[in-house]
Parts: sequence; structure tokens; C-alpha cells
Amino acid sequence: MIVNRRAYHDYEILETFEAGIVLRGAEVKSLREGMANLKGSYAEIREEEVWLLNFHISPYPQAGVFNPDPDRDKKLLLHKQQIRKLTGKVKERGLTLIPLKVYFKNGKAKVEIALAKGRKLYDKRRVLKEKELRREKERALKEY
Repeated sequence: MIVNRRAYHDYEILETFEAGIVLRGAEVKSLREGMANLKGSYAEIREEEVWLLNFHISPYPQAGVFNPDPDRDKKLLLHKQQIRKLTGKVKERGLTLIPLKVYFKNGKAKVEIALAKGRKLYDKRRVLKEKELRREKERALKEY
């Protein structure tokens, strides 16, 4: 499983969706080995299709010349109804689509994408403070 930890810090997650991902042969093997990076990746809607951009999957060493471009755009598989819903929200409110994690489910590669709103610096600080206060409260209760 590949997780985008930075997303939880930089964005406020509003809603999540599970999507399939279209991969080529050697990419699946690289993904199973955990040779991928979600840092800086995002999803975009083009002509009623959702595409994952800047998702780097390192070349699989044993594939030789059959490795596809590691930074190519990958198509995400969602229902048309979900795509329409996302299109409306992204255009209307200025929200963005970001991948949270990539995992395998029943042998198929899946991506959990989130409808998210970017956080300002002061929001990030406030969230960190709240998290620290919560930890201290739990410690105090545990000791008591």
C-alpha cells in the first residue's frame, strides 16, 4: 500500500472515492513491489474522464525495454454518475482531487481519491495544536 501522508496535512478531506486505475504490465509489478510515489500527484477531469497526473511508478528492473514512461498520465475508472458529481464540485467550489492511497483489492489496483480543500498555513498550525492537545488529554486520562 502506498499512502500520501502529506495530503492529510495540506488538505481538508471532504469526501473520498475508490477508483480503479488503468496500468500496463510492468507498472503492476512495480506497484506490488511498492516502487511508487504519490507526492505531488493530483487528479484532473478531462472530457468526462478522470486522469491521475504526476503519479510516479518506478520502472520494473526485469521488464527491460517494455517499461512504460514512469510519469505518464494514468486513467482512473469511476462511474459516470460519480464523474459528473466530481466535475460539478471541482468547478463550482474550487476544490481539488488528490490521491490518498494506492492499494490492491481482489487482485486489482485501486486508488482512493479525495475531494479536498487546500489549507492555509494558519489552519495547519491550528490542526497541529488541536492534535497535540488531544494527545496530552489522552495521556492525562491514561495516567489517572
